[in-house]
Amino acid sequence: MTKDEFYMGKAIEEAKIAAAVGEIPVGAVVIYQKKAIARAYNLRETLPCATAHAELLAIEKACRALGRWRLTGCTLYVTVEPCPMCAGAIVNSRLDRVVYGCDDPKGGAVRSLFQIVDNPALNHRVEVTAGVRADECAAIMRDFFRSRRRK
Repeated sequence: MTKDEFYMGKAIEEAKIAAAVGEIPVGAVVIYQKKAIARAYNLRETLPCATAHAELLAIEKACRALGRWRLTGCTLYVTVEPCPMCAGAIVNSRLDRVVYGCDDPKGGAVRSLFQIVDNPALNHRVEVTAGVRADECAAIMRDFFRSRRRK
């Protein structure tokens, strides 16, 4: 198992918690110096708050953990390709790298619909690794929405 697969497993754990509490199952983890400094899952329904995406919550926790807003030296692992809002936060927080599981062809802003995190017009670009444990991440989403449609 690669380190990316290992850390994606931590994000998958968060996604499963989200599903268990009725949230869209997206999980995120921020790694700094080989340590998980922040973990989060979607909380939009629970809070209720439109911006309570796993990525934003993990970025906020990581900033608090490090005592700074620049997350240089950090990698964000997230189970689903980030949306435009989250991709913007990834750039603004100066994360070095984002690793995601499955693509989001309807809302993804890293590779699918837009390429925000490596846009040359912006002042920071982020290294991207896509497709880590993609089948497992996609299955979590598919199973969640399948069970909701049955209800």
